[in-house]
Amino acid sequence: METKELKNKIIAVVGVSRDEKKYGFKVFKDLIGKGLNVYGVNPQADFILGRKIYNRLSEIPEKIDLVITVVPPKVTEEIVGQCRQLGVKEIWMQPGSESERAVEMGKEFGIRVISNACIMVNS
Repeated sequence: METKELKNKIIAVVGVSRDEKKYGFKVFKDLIGKGLNVYGVNPQADFILGRKIYNRLSEIPEKIDLVITVVPPKVTEEIVGQCRQLGVKEIWMQPGSESERAVEMGKEFGIRVISNACIMVNS
């Protein structure tokens, strides 16, 4: 997905981290650096990179177009269910966050699933 395709999307990164070495931090920082409209989700954080971090996807004040997961596969499976409830049409499962079940659930729910690719490399 090209950066220009992401420009008009409301993006949520689930698994944003305060640890600069973790991909949850790196992905969030990279997307902010590209000037994208991005929200962070982590129930253990209040602010990262000067941005308010939300406990759940449902707390984000805008309709989300794309969810990026940077969490363990079991959590991604839960997130897919939340995406269905919120009407999210696209989910990008960062390497290591996907599971066969999560991918199948997304497809079953009519959500476009992208996996086996890093958003920082492919955008």
